[in-house]
Amino acid sequence: MTTTPARSASFLLPVSFVALWSTGFIGAKLGLPSAGAFTFLTIRFAAVALLLALVSVVTRAPWPKTRREIGHMAVAGLLVHAIYLGGVFAAIGVGVEAGVAALICGLQPVLVAFAAGPLFGERLRPVQWIGLTLGLVGVVLVVAQKLALGLGTPAGVALVIFALLGITIGTLYQKRFCAGMDLRSGAVVQFAAATLALAPFATVLEGWRVEFTPAFIFALVWLVLVLSVGAITLLYVLIRRGAAAEVASLFFLVPPTTALMAWLLFGETLEPVSALGMATVVVGVALVNRSPRQPQN
Repeated sequence: MTTTPARSASFLLPVSFVALWSTGFIGAKLGLPSAGAFTFLTIRFAAVALLLALVSVVTRAPWPKTRREIGHMAVAGLLVHAIYLGGVFAAIGVGVEAGVAALICGLQPVLVAFAAGPLFGERLRPVQWIGLTLGLVGVVLVVAQKLALGLGTPAGVALVIFALLGITIGTLYQKRFCAGMDLRSGAVVQFAAATLALAPFATVLEGWRVEFTPAFIFALVWLVLVLSVGAITLLYVLIRRGAAAEVASLFFLVPPTTALMAWLLFGETLEPVSALGMATVVVGVALVNRSPRQPQN
């Protein structure tokens, strides 16, 4: 029988992850007017790498011992941080609606579900496929108004698709090659790799344009501590504890949660169709993560 602490963890971990991860678009909305996308992310990644390096030293975290381990961690960091966040932030920076970006990235659970079978031997039950379908339908409903405004430039859409591939492959790569990494020292390697990857773009394309406004400073501190430390750590814990497809299904909850936050913080409209979409997403994720019934003796 599952203990009460285990049940609490199985509920609180995914709920906390979705709540924290969903603030990413809010942070982008606050910070991007004051800095270029790549500049913003490079500063953020460097700050996280330094912070976690200090934590690793103080807590005596074990460091990777071989180049192979470092290489796998760096690749995962490039996929999950540099490509995913770089693509999303750059797309928003060139005018792609946040809701449209969320919709495209909302396809990630479907891609992970298709890939998890051949890679990890994970087989989805029919009810889980129904849940994935409902989740995708719910995401479409939530961002229906954004779609009416257009997808933005073709280059922006391409950036979001690139980001989608990054987070999808990164989730699978992390589970396959970095499942046993220390979450402190391993994250240092990953964020350092992402910093080095994006710094040239910040230099060449943006000239390190940044204005240290109160909104930018708040967004930077929030994204460093809450997103890059808190949410990413939770993501890796969830990947380690659960099936890849079930973890990925949680990303279906991000667009509706972000829409709700934007409504509360910025007064953005939340139409009945969006509320219906949110409910559909919740049902879909519940079906994907539903445990099969155990036969009774």
